[in-house]
Amino acid sequence: MGERSTLAGWAWTLALVVCGLLLSGTASAAENGGTPVNVCLVRAGPGMTPRALFAEPARFTCPDRQTRLGSGDFWALSSPLPRHVGQTGPTRVRVASTWLDRLTLHALYADGALATVSADQHHLSRFVQLGSVIEMEIPARPKPVTRLLWHVEGAANLRGILIGAHVASPDESATANLRMAALYAGFAGISLALLVYNLGTWVALRHRFQLAYCVMVAMLLVYALSSSGAIVWIWPNLANNDRTRINDVAMAISVAAALAFARSFFEPGVFAGWVGRGSRWVSAAMVGSALLLATMAPWHLRLLDRLFIASFLLIVAIVPPVLWRAWHQRSRYLWLFAIAWAVPIVFGGARITANLGLLPWNFWRDQSTILSMVVEALLSSVAIAYRVWLLSVERDEAQEREIAVRLLADTDPLTGLLNRRAFLHHAIGRPGEQMLVLIDLDHFKQVNDTIGHDGGDEVLRILAETLRASLPAEALVARIGGEEFAAAYPSDLNVPPDDILHQLRAARMPRDLSVTASIGTCAGPLASEADWKSLYSCADQALFEAKAAGRDRARAAGPDRRQHAVALAGRAAY
Repeated sequence: MGERSTLAGWAWTLALVVCGLLLSGTASAAENGGTPVNVCLVRAGPGMTPRALFAEPARFTCPDRQTRLGSGDFWALSSPLPRHVGQTGPTRVRVASTWLDRLTLHALYADGALATVSADQHHLSRFVQLGSVIEMEIPARPKPVTRLLWHVEGAANLRGILIGAHVASPDESATANLRMAALYAGFAGISLALLVYNLGTWVALRHRFQLAYCVMVAMLLVYALSSSGAIVWIWPNLANNDRTRINDVAMAISVAAALAFARSFFEPGVFAGWVGRGSRWVSAAMVGSALLLATMAPWHLRLLDRLFIASFLLIVAIVPPVLWRAWHQRSRYLWLFAIAWAVPIVFGGARITANLGLLPWNFWRDQSTILSMVVEALLSSVAIAYRVWLLSVERDEAQEREIAVRLLADTDPLTGLLNRRAFLHHAIGRPGEQMLVLIDLDHFKQVNDTIGHDGGDEVLRILAETLRASLPAEALVARIGGEEFAAAYPSDLNVPPDDILHQLRAARMPRDLSVTASIGTCAGPLASEADWKSLYSCADQALFEAKAAGRDRARAAGPDRRQHAVALAGRAAY
């Protein structure tokens, strides 16, 4: 348990370090492709035209946090661009996707020419690249592009008005898309493999937590499809704001499914009482707030967005009580969930902080949700494999206990030989002619009177060991009465009864007591219970003759005796 706690501690430490990088912005070196450009903003007003605004850059302000400006229509002016932009080939202008009604890009060339590209939210999807980046192309001209101007209409300004602005060459754009394609394709491949595997194992095992896991992974696939922007390649007419709606609902359902997975995976006591009720309420709040945002926006969009963020905070808040309850009840799965939840919780905290406007926008922090959920999906799958392994161990232990119980039920506790019931169960139905051997200790009452019952028990154990050593491996050996033993084996095996008597005489008994036995044998079929009765009667008669002849000897029943026993058994049955 100590090693598991250490592993969980390292996972949380790693998550905090990575989160620190995201918080500090040092993880933004690669950003979303190309060269970053700074932008300044001014709220749109009557009479504003692109040429007038290009000519009056002093009208623009450059706030640290765009979210302080509220929602509405805005103009965004870039800083002066590097001299080579737009001269050697077409320029790709990339910005992060945000909630807006229309985006218009104006490019000013050094010769005073203007180029314009515009799209509303219903046509903006054709410009979406992997990573939810809106990319517009500015044509090449003999003169370079000096500045860019965006007109953002209907900006909700939940994360910013115009964020992540970059200029890129076609090669830089392709490289950025390939990088994001590798990320999302890797996640999609892992998710599909986990989904197919766990659906297959659910068909075989029928564990409820596997269904919750499959719902989580399926919704993560939908989330990856929408958050990456790839969904608009499949559904070109999808409005960009509607893509965001799908994004939020898919994420909410996947988070709720992850909590449902934990509820059905942990031992029942972990989610007992208020913890279980609280987890269901926060899951309902998560999904409900996402549905409200998806169906009611843009009506009171900022309020709905804050409710959605608050539901995330509730999810984060329920995790510590769950882990504490699991620790208190010594759950076998605590270490797995502590590791699996570490990265999503810390990354989610960073994402929520940025969504509240407390941190500047960062491209890789924006992609951290999918990265953290990759960790969640993988480690949850490890948890399922661990749970199945534990179930297999429990099954094996149960089978071993069942076998032990059967052995106790079939075994004579004193000698370790088969008891009478087990002997008959295994002997009756054996194919071919069998030899039945009955062994009875001589004057056993005198043995008990001489050395006591404990000594008599030891004599019985020594006789059992002698029989095991004297008879072939194929023989069934049993204690069928107090001092009476029986053995059955194929009659073609040559086992002289006198050899058994010789080894018994040679065995060292308690207090060097001399112990002898009498043996009766008879050969015949053992296919049915009637055969057993006749064979036993025949061997018992031979044993009686051995005792009558003076004991400490063996007698075998001849064919006549065998036929006589069969006749007697038949009359008894009739």
